[in-house]
Amino acid sequence: MSMHILLHGGTIAGSARADILVKDGLIEEISPIIEPAPDVEIIDVGGLTLMRAFVDVHVHFREPGRPDKETIRSGSLAAARGGYGTVCTMPNLSPAPDSPQHIAIQQELIDKGAVVDVLPYASITVGRAGREVVDMAALKDRCVAFSDDGSGVQEESVMLEAMGRAASLDCIIAAHCEENSLLRGGYIHDGEYCRTHGHKGICSESEWVQIARDLELAERTGCAYHVCHISTAESVRVIREAKARGVNVSCETAPHYLVLCDEDLQEDGRFKMNPPLRSAADRAALIEGLKDGTIDMIATDHAPHTAEEKSRGLRGSAMGVVGLETAFPVLYTELVLKGIISLEKLVDLMSTAPGRRFGIGGTLEVGQSADITAYDLRSAYTVDSSEFLSKGKATPFEGRRVYGRCRLTLSHGKVVWKG
Repeated sequence: MSMHILLHGGTIAGSARADILVKDGLIEEISPIIEPAPDVEIIDVGGLTLMRAFVDVHVHFREPGRPDKETIRSGSLAAARGGYGTVCTMPNLSPAPDSPQHIAIQQELIDKGAVVDVLPYASITVGRAGREVVDMAALKDRCVAFSDDGSGVQEESVMLEAMGRAASLDCIIAAHCEENSLLRGGYIHDGEYCRTHGHKGICSESEWVQIARDLELAERTGCAYHVCHISTAESVRVIREAKARGVNVSCETAPHYLVLCDEDLQEDGRFKMNPPLRSAADRAALIEGLKDGTIDMIATDHAPHTAEEKSRGLRGSAMGVVGLETAFPVLYTELVLKGIISLEKLVDLMSTAPGRRFGIGGTLEVGQSADITAYDLRSAYTVDSSEFLSKGKATPFEGRRVYGRCRLTLSHGKVVWKG
């Protein structure tokens, strides 16, 4: 049975008031006024802002392996509630998606449980152990890209081999950049808060030194290279310089690095993630990178843990915070309403740009898949993690006053969230 939906009375972000007619999962028509046929379900979106559903190229759904932290079902429901239509799941799973057999285990869970498009990464190395490059040719049609996220590939020779293979297969390498020899037991940023509160710090070099190494390798091989969750001013600088040289590189940062810094830290596990919240100067450099196009996209690095794992303060808690249900409201409140970037720019960073780079998602145009989200931008409320659909509740934005409530998300023309 074909499904016809008319989204009536909304306003397209950065544009004019428009009705959107959805037929068989596709956008059939966009016009100021569309007269509905008798078989059309009308959804009133008057007063709401319509956007292409967001694309997150960096989430952790923990399944297979740790369904107590998150499942494909709970994670994709959280994504829908946040306005996301497509998410890409990172490979720190058990088993790691390092072979067709292993990625098939995850794909079966996706087919069964996902309410939005969930696209898996395959790992760069076997078991994510950093030693032996996977059979990329056997995996490329089953994954969105290759990553060992959760850890950096330490051996230059291994990354060089991976990039060479990825270049020949026209695949993206998405790298978590972290030089283990520079970590020295640190767990928050090596800055003022760290020193005055007796913690062990993670230096900025541990991130940008490996990015600089990889940029040279990407330049040498011609590999399409993507840098995950950048957090430091130096990372922005080396990527900006590489782009100017013509290196095929893109990068992402996460909402918490754009809104918070180490001056905002509290002795609470909900402020602990990897990379850590950096200095105010790093935060300012990231915002500059957003504005000048050095940073291509925003991804949440949604990383749920159990309440117990996040209850041990900064020192003892697991690293990672959730973000799918807060990303747009937090960024709209802190960046758009404060005049730092436009709403259209935010939609590009959260939807169009990641879709473009990874060949997924799309645009809000006739003929495209009807992946649409509708937000009430005037709705003000306080972030309350007890309302989250994610199993993870640890957010540094708990209790923050924000604007923007997701009222509707469509995935391929099907209503997957209504709030």
